[in-house]
Amino acid sequence: MSAVLNSTPAVEAIAASGLTKVFGEGEARMTAVDGVDFVAHFGEMVFLVGPSGSGKTTFLSMISGILRPDTGTVKVKGVDIWTLDADALSDFRLNTIGFVFQDFHLFARLTTAENVAIPLILKERNWNEAIGEAQKCLSIVGLGGRGEILPIKLSGGEQQRVAIARAIVGSPEILILDEPTASLDGDTGKMIISFVKSQVLNGQRCILIVTHDARINEFADRIVHMEDGHIRTQSEGTE
Repeated sequence: MSAVLNSTPAVEAIAASGLTKVFGEGEARMTAVDGVDFVAHFGEMVFLVGPSGSGKTTFLSMISGILRPDTGTVKVKGVDIWTLDADALSDFRLNTIGFVFQDFHLFARLTTAENVAIPLILKERNWNEAIGEAQKCLSIVGLGGRGEILPIKLSGGEQQRVAIARAIVGSPEILILDEPTASLDGDTGKMIISFVKSQVLNGQRCILIVTHDARINEFADRIVHMEDGHIRTQSEGTE
C-alpha cells in the first residue's frame, strides 16, 4: 500500500487579509492602504516597490506589528498578531522579526559587536554571551575580527553589514529591509543584496525588502508593486 502524503499546507510567513488604514478626518481624510491582501512564504525574498505615498510604509508598519490596521488581519507564522496584547506583541516582534533600517541606525559610541548585541541585551541575555553571539554574526556577514571597531571607521557597505548582523543575531524568521541600498553606490548595493540572498535567506526565513532601487530587482523572487494604497501588480523576479 502506498504511503498517504501529508497534504497540510505549510504556514505562510506572512498572511495579510483586507488591510485598511485611514488617516485624518473630513476633507483631510486619506486612505493610505485600502483592503490589501498579501502573502509571503518562507524561503522567499519579496520586493515591495512603488512611488512615495503609495502606502508601502503604512503597509509595512501594519504587517510588522507597529501600526494597528483599521480593518483586516495579519498572521505572522500563523499567529494573528493584532489579537495579542501589547506585551505579547512586543515579545513576538522581538523574537520573530528583524529590521534593517535605511540609515543603519547604528550607535556611534558603541563598537560594532555592541551594536549587533542590542537585540540580545533586550532579551536579557548575559552580556558576554550576547557579545559572543554578535561576533559570530559579524563573521557571517564578513566582518569577523572587527567587533571592536566603531561604526565611523567602517564604509557604508560595512555599516550595512553590521545592521544586517544585528537583524539576524536572534535568528528571526522574518527579516525586513527598508531601502537597504539607498545610501550605497550601485555596485555595493548589488553586493549587499546578493549576499543577503545567498547567505541570509533560507527555507526557515522570509525576507521582505522595500526599495526604489530597480538595479537590484534581479535578486527578487517576487516583486509586489503598490500604488494609491493598493497592490497593483505582482511579478516574478528577473534573476
